[in-house]
Amino acid sequence: MGLNKEQSRKRIHRRIRKKLSGTAQKPRLAVYRSNKAIYAQLIDDDKGHTIAAASSVELGATGSKVEQSKAVGKLIAEKANAQKIETVVFDRGGYLYHGRVKAVAEAAREAGLKF
Repeated sequence: MGLNKEQSRKRIHRRIRKKLSGTAQKPRLAVYRSNKAIYAQLIDDDKGHTIAAASSVELGATGSKVEQSKAVGKLIAEKANAQKIETVVFDRGGYLYHGRVKAVAEAAREAGLKF
């Protein structure tokens, strides 16, 4: 019996995480996508701490899910800039780089993050 969608995503995410790691100077920008919301975190993997987080729930964003994702990307970039973080490692979380995940990444880039 094959894997379901969530198991397949987690398998892909484990494969990605073998190669990616965040530090205090260059944290990992992790994206999680649920059916209702989208979440982004800046994570220092050396210490195991979340430096900053943003979500569409926190924003109370309205509009389409892609518009909400753009707002989350902009917010996480503003929080990173407030902590003097310029570059990050992007972790797409096993999702395809398309749609809401891509919207978060592009909005963060436009707001000043480099990755």
